Amino acid sequence: MIFLKTEDEIELMRAANRLVAQTLAEVGKALRPGVTTAQLDKLAEEFIRDHGAEPTFKGFPNPYGGPFPGSICTSVNEVVVHGVPSEDVVLREGDIISVDCGTLLNGYNGDSCYTFQVGEVSEEVRQLLRTTKEALYCGIATAVAGHRVGDIGYAVQSHCESAGYGVVREFVGHGIGKEMHEDPQVPNFGRRGQGKQLKNGLCIAIEPMITMGTYEVYMMSDRWTIKTRDGKPAAHFEHTIAIHHGKADILSSFEEIEMLEASRNQTL
Repeated sequence: MIFLKTEDEIELMRAANRLVAQTLAEVGKALRPGVTTAQLDKLAEEFIRDHGAEPTFKGFPNPYGGPFPGSICTSVNEVVVHGVPSEDVVLREGDIISVDCGTLLNGYNGDSCYTFQVGEVSEEVRQLLRTTKEALYCGIATAVAGHRVGDIGYAVQSHCESAGYGVVREFVGHGIGKEMHEDPQVPNFGRRGQGKQLKNGLCIAIEPMITMGTYEVYMMSDRWTIKTRDGKPAAHFEHTIAIHHGKADILSSFEEIEMLEASRNQTL
């Protein structure tokens, strides 16, 4: 069932998503070679709780195994999504890490993801990140009242595949509101004019998950971590949006992160 949000609910979701944006920026400030993903997770959880919210991912149920142990997902290099924070994962110069974060604030959820560079990365990897981020905004541009979910997927898929990248099939975007995952599903592939129609009040998370090689992935033994089948890097960017007054209203934000990257001369 799809739940359309009122003006007041959209503003509550905006607050939750802005907290996600602030949390991602705090994590970004701490990124450097030698830092563990467990340290990033601790920082994020404390920041979220200090601002009166709960980390939605903490304890999130898994149909294949135990609940998620972290407050953020930390997916390094060939890890596509759902990387589990660990003291054993130490960031190195040239890594990329996608940090996916969710908050529950005043009964509503925020959800966003950003793929960060750790120090200097190769131009090949930078191009993957650049294209994936562009694809996110291509999808958002098509998210207007009267269009359909397939229009979003087509926009993302065509932008990335035309550049020679893989578009992950097994994991998709989603509706969001009082629950982290609501209807409808929002794939990063599809056909124009197909799928659920977009209406005012619909809130969805659009999240391209794009690979440098094949789109095939597999699950690690922890029953969470998803890696590329060929071991090549993957990128993941996500915004939560509302269809508001007929067009996409981005409720999350990359502004603070992009300012941080500009100061480090890492702008894509």
